[in-house]
Amino acid sequence: MDFKYISKDIDDTLTIAENIESEKFPNMVICLDGELGSGKTVFVKGFAKALGIEENITSPTFNIIKEYPNGELPLYHMDVYRLDELEEDIGIKDYYKKGGVTIIEWAEMIKDELPEERLEIVFKIVDENTRVLLFKPYGKVYEELCESVL
Repeated sequence: MDFKYISKDIDDTLTIAENIESEKFPNMVICLDGELGSGKTVFVKGFAKALGIEENITSPTFNIIKEYPNGELPLYHMDVYRLDELEEDIGIKDYYKKGGVTIIEWAEMIKDELPEERLEIVFKIVDENTRVLLFKPYGKVYEELCESVL
């Protein structure tokens, strides 16, 4: 079952991220997709803040992976948009079992590398402020998370 959430502004996106964070668990994987400027990094900022991470969260576009170890759980923030430019394996799958939360921006670009159980969120721009977030849970724990939060 898919779920839909309408974000009317940045604060709504931050709030839904904080609500998802309240249901966090070790080895959680969240996959974010949507066009540029749709709110993916805003979501990560809200999630990180709720984890207690005080560092400034920016998109790791050129780093591919940024690690934030100082929250309630470690946060592994990935932006795989430019991953096809890399020729070596950078060990993305290893992060899924490191006991933290992995959030991947542009996840559709690495579909074959994603774990079977995960939460996918697609961001769709409606207008300057409004976004529709489509949640697709893969696995029972992610279905229960969506049912409790959305």
